[in-house]
Amino acid sequence: MAQFDVIVVGAGAAGMMCAAVAGQRGRRVLLIDHGDTPGEKIRISGGGRCNFTNIHTSPENFLSENPRFCVSALKRYTPQDFIELVKKYDIAYHEKTLGQLFCDDSSKQIIQMLLSECDKGDVQVRLSVDVESIEKNAETFSVVTQYETYESDSLVIATGGLSIPKMGASPFGYKVAEKFGLSMVPPRAGLVPLRFDEGTLERLKPLSGVSVDAVVSHKKTKFREGLLFTHRGLSGPSILQISSYVKDGESITVNIAPDENMLENLKVMRTENPKQELRNVLSKFIPKRVAVQICEELKIQGNLADQSNKNLHIIADRVNAWIVKASGSEGYRTAEVTLGGVDTNELSSKTMEAKKVPGLHFIGEVVDVTGHLGGFNFQWAWASAVAAGEVV
Repeated sequence: MAQFDVIVVGAGAAGMMCAAVAGQRGRRVLLIDHGDTPGEKIRISGGGRCNFTNIHTSPENFLSENPRFCVSALKRYTPQDFIELVKKYDIAYHEKTLGQLFCDDSSKQIIQMLLSECDKGDVQVRLSVDVESIEKNAETFSVVTQYETYESDSLVIATGGLSIPKMGASPFGYKVAEKFGLSMVPPRAGLVPLRFDEGTLERLKPLSGVSVDAVVSHKKTKFREGLLFTHRGLSGPSILQISSYVKDGESITVNIAPDENMLENLKVMRTENPKQELRNVLSKFIPKRVAVQICEELKIQGNLADQSNKNLHIIADRVNAWIVKASGSEGYRTAEVTLGGVDTNELSSKTMEAKKVPGLHFIGEVVDVTGHLGGFNFQWAWASAVAAGEVV
């Protein structure tokens, strides 16, 4: 039976980072993964350039049943700390909108950097390893695989959530938590496109491929970013962001001309240019295909002079406060993250260790901490990994 101080299950962002930190502390570390290549979600992220952090990271950018749980780890390992690591490896990067940092070249540079950090800590990395069972003995954990059994003092679960199953996502981490009696927050897809019911889909089919700047809100939460009409419903950054807050059957409010007061605009233009066609006036503020679709759907046509105040109110509300009831989401197939996971009440916020099971740690996406779109989930992976890596 091979002996280690620490076994990390899952060679994604959090797993590699944790293994590297622990290894460089002089711990004997084994990092295993069921896939044949490490860091697959890193590889595909950010269009292949990896949105590796966000300089504006704060606890407000995360969802959890316990919103304060993430504070300690995020405070101790900041975006600047990860940026310093990136600079050390001479990886060129740039900032996009809203504080998002991307590699200039390739996300593979981040994977190679993490593997190099593991090498510095003499971490043993073994891929294509399936964990068949995990047992806790008096002071140690036994991890049984198809090849051999490994034993360690500490066990770190960094196996992620259920999003993008074609990349190898599985409920493994949740099953480990349940085996050891830890509570779970039911998982669901997050940062995911929303679907329309058949009737709405049919009406809006002509808009597939159209994008607009929009403010999308649900209750007290709102995001202003791009919105994209698709052949199934709505996507784009604003929709992905709000999707994490919306449950099936709930509505969102969409403003597709956030810098305009459409009612005032229409009233003024009705006075100044009464003979202008309504759809043409709308096209000055929103894409023409959207303007045409709105007029046809609401059955309000003709010149501005023909429109009552009531009609102008109806049109303006459809632009500035369109209420959309989603019939569901695209699900884990296209979700960027999984909401929910191991209940944070079961874990130490300083070490990610299970309170009931000394030596057992959960980090990254498997925990009930989920970031907004834009590099926040990677920052949680780095921060939670370091929190565990410094103590295991």
